[in-house]
Amino acid sequence: MKILLVNGSPHEKGCTYTALQEIAKTLEAEGIAAELFHIGTEPISGCTACGACRELGKCIIPDCVNDFRELAKDADGFIFGSPVHYAAASGALTSFMDRLFYSDRGQSFYLKPAAAVVSARRGGTTAAFDQLNKYFTIAQMPIISSNYWNMIHGNTPEQVMQDVEGLQIMRVLGRNMAWFLKCKEAGLKAGIQFPEREANISTNFIR
Repeated sequence: MKILLVNGSPHEKGCTYTALQEIAKTLEAEGIAAELFHIGTEPISGCTACGACRELGKCIIPDCVNDFRELAKDADGFIFGSPVHYAAASGALTSFMDRLFYSDRGQSFYLKPAAAVVSARRGGTTAAFDQLNKYFTIAQMPIISSNYWNMIHGNTPEQVMQDVEGLQIMRVLGRNMAWFLKCKEAGLKAGIQFPEREANISTNFIR
């Protein structure tokens, strides 16, 4: 079993990375492989609403979004980490997730567990945390929680390592993710099937 951990910070080994590393170490101690994916610093376009992904099965814009989507097909769960920018996830990660989830249309994420992790110097964490969780609920992904909201504080990686409560939250999150994956695997081995899926119904309120 493997979890993909997404570093949505422009800093490859900054505060968000430090939080994700604490989770990765915990997952690996539980026998779950952990792979980090850094979205990098190259510009990531927002969705242009061209609709090409409906025909191609992927986003038409050639960047790391499609690279990650290929990895996502074989992953068992996901953790998306972001710094807090103006009480929201980073702009790059927001564009990345907008296009990733829209172009995938539930193929790679259905009933795979997910969690959001946010890193901030001080405030704005709960707003960014809520923003990221909305991607998971619309994709029918079980959300994995911890013993507090999944946030960590510090302005540098060294300060993050001093947030002992935040580090514990990351470890508990990792163990909870591992437990869920093991239960899911045991259920499938016991013959418990995925729920019946219905075709999506789309309505609007204009008459």
